[in-house]
Amino acid sequence: MVKPTEAALYATVGGITTAVAALNVFYPQIRQDLKYIGKFRGIMSRFGRYKSAQPPVSIVDRFLHQVQIHPDKPFVLFGDQLCTFKDMDVMSNKLANVFRGEGFKCGDTVAMLVYNEPAFVWTFLGLAKLGVKIALLNTNLRSKSLLHCFKQVEAKALIVGQGESLLEATMEILPALEELGVPVWVQGDKPAPHGLLSLDEKINQSSDQPIPFKLRESVQLKDTFCYIYTSGTTGFPKAAKVTLEKMLKAGCTTGGVTNVKEDDVVYVTMPLYHSSALFFGLASVIENGHTMALASKFSATRFWDDCRKYNATMILYIGELLRYLCAQPKTPFDKNHNVRLAVGNGLRPDVWVEFKERFGVREIVEFYAATEGNVGFFNLYNKTGAVGMLTPLLKRLNGAVLIKVDPETSEPVRDQDGRCIPVKLGEPGLLIGPITDASPFDGYQGDRKLNDKKILRNVFKEGDIFLNSGDLMMVDKDYYVYFMDRLGDTYRWKGENVATTEVAEVLHDKEGVQEANVYGVTVSGHDGRAGMAAIVVHPGHLPNMQD
Repeated sequence: MVKPTEAALYATVGGITTAVAALNVFYPQIRQDLKYIGKFRGIMSRFGRYKSAQPPVSIVDRFLHQVQIHPDKPFVLFGDQLCTFKDMDVMSNKLANVFRGEGFKCGDTVAMLVYNEPAFVWTFLGLAKLGVKIALLNTNLRSKSLLHCFKQVEAKALIVGQGESLLEATMEILPALEELGVPVWVQGDKPAPHGLLSLDEKINQSSDQPIPFKLRESVQLKDTFCYIYTSGTTGFPKAAKVTLEKMLKAGCTTGGVTNVKEDDVVYVTMPLYHSSALFFGLASVIENGHTMALASKFSATRFWDDCRKYNATMILYIGELLRYLCAQPKTPFDKNHNVRLAVGNGLRPDVWVEFKERFGVREIVEFYAATEGNVGFFNLYNKTGAVGMLTPLLKRLNGAVLIKVDPETSEPVRDQDGRCIPVKLGEPGLLIGPITDASPFDGYQGDRKLNDKKILRNVFKEGDIFLNSGDLMMVDKDYYVYFMDRLGDTYRWKGENVATTEVAEVLHDKEGVQEANVYGVTVSGHDGRAGMAAIVVHPGHLPNMQD
């Protein structure tokens, strides 16, 4: 005979089983939702502890914590160099003491024009120890664009890394920097050219004493930690503000979505001035205490040799990178490595399948995010081609919406009441995200109009505000999200967003060019779009494209 308590238990279990079965029928995405929510609950719990601490925990605090618990653990592997957490602490102290002695203080801004190398990391950390904001200049910038980016953030000094091309770029804008009274420091053991200062000479003579916390104690979570430059839809690159809060969240998020362990090694070939490498590479190492193997630049021929050399377990990518790897001749050693995970964005479905099968990488975490964006997606389900999910439940949590957009103007389509119109499943739409305390838009440094252009008002009701991502997305019938295209006067090539107006302005300055119209075009066998220009020449002149 079944006892009443047992009968109640059986009834309860039966009821739960029935409810779960019914839920799986009517809402089959519940398992994916719970997996996603579980991951991000842990991430936000960790970040919440940092946020509630007094004073709030900073990136520097997390780095010093790692130094304390494993000082001799490798932090950066580069070529044949091995730099431990203690090494980076000592070198960053030396740099910080140099700039402290030069009068730099919390709240100042210093620009870095440095390739991937250990010096990038200890320079970055040294400036952060003083509470100095760091402008991460794109090393491909030249002339007017480079000078514009420097002046936009009102930097008080420029640090130039090793490399002849960086020196050439610097010398080109040096007269303008001298007019501004800006000191230019050059890294490396070679003598500094006339007009530049040798940073290594100063560092060799500098103290490695720890930097007092009081020098940066005023830095708050909402304060700008660094600047990353993005090519918007118009004009020169814009300096996106990256707050201390965003940097901390980046490190926590990487650990949560990748299950990174302390013995993991992430191989980074993308430039550290790029948000993907900075967030998923450097910020993750600082937060989670693992190791970063660094390459000065991507090489398809050396890639897997480096992964084996450094015993890499994770790699970062943009779509083009993995396609270049698949284009290499096959070898018997293609699966002879320990890489378990690839994290990145822009991966085409055909390359996705080929890469996994050929190289035996078990998991790919494709994501969607923008440096200045306030919504993002992570594909935690190994769903080929998708960047994540936007189920009804997840939509309530992150607020992301896809709305109808005019393909000619790239402007949102509004109804007779002036409200935006959400798209249906399977229909491409412009991604927008609500601007709230939980999902802020930190904006760009400089002219307020730069921020206003990204903001949509009165979207679904009077007074609401959303951030315009500028990206066309699509959600399929199973609620998987796919990136479709970049809208506006911009195109994406080799991982870089390029403003057509910026290229057109360069062409306008060429001798013999009367008018230039630049646009992006698809190229068979390549990701993104390549730039193409239609040029009208001055009558009787031949354009000179060499200068």
